[in-house]
Amino acid sequence: MKKRSAIILSALMLCLAFTGCGSAKEETTQTNETTQTTETTETSFDSSQEITVISREDGSGTRGAFTELFGIIEETEDGKEFDATVETADITQSTGVMLTSVAGNEYAVGYVSLGSLNDTVKPVKIDGVEPSIDTIKDGSYKISRPFNIATKGEVSPAAQDFINFIMSEDGQKVVEEAGYISNENTGAFTSQHPQGKVTVAGSLSVKPVIE
Repeated sequence: MKKRSAIILSALMLCLAFTGCGSAKEETTQTNETTQTTETTETSFDSSQEITVISREDGSGTRGAFTELFGIIEETEDGKEFDATVETADITQSTGVMLTSVAGNEYAVGYVSLGSLNDTVKPVKIDGVEPSIDTIKDGSYKISRPFNIATKGEVSPAAQDFINFIMSEDGQKVVEEAGYISNENTGAFTSQHPQGKVTVAGSLSVKPVIE
């Protein structure tokens, strides 16, 4: 029997787009009295082009959260659920490949967690709201998911010590430094110094934070 112990952090589910949106140019307007120079944006983006959808593989926790949050999970007439991701989507096996694929294609869109975002791509607004730690905390950016600690039955003293560290002020600082959103903390961490081995498995998105 599995037990969900605690929420450790939240991650924005970010839709991504290529950052190269065009180049800027200056225009000069002259009148009898003044000369004004203004900067305008010239874009090479062709909105008639097909958009390349890039998705994670079946079984990915990131894909599961994304399809659920965006209503991509649909029901058949007999009540069974299925993933309605477009069949022409390019499938990636990792967050790194997702970022590289979107960054290399001006007409691609994909998704990653907030902690994985870098400056090779740009996050897309949802309902006009920019994704950020502040907008996810105040609820105005509605596409988010929690990462949870799940254990099988009672945990060992070593595992409990590790969980205590995660939920402490010290552990939540690690969460913030990794680019994710911290949870309420239990204060400074004090270890009981137990002996034993802790095995961690689960989402690849949260793996670097856990490590």
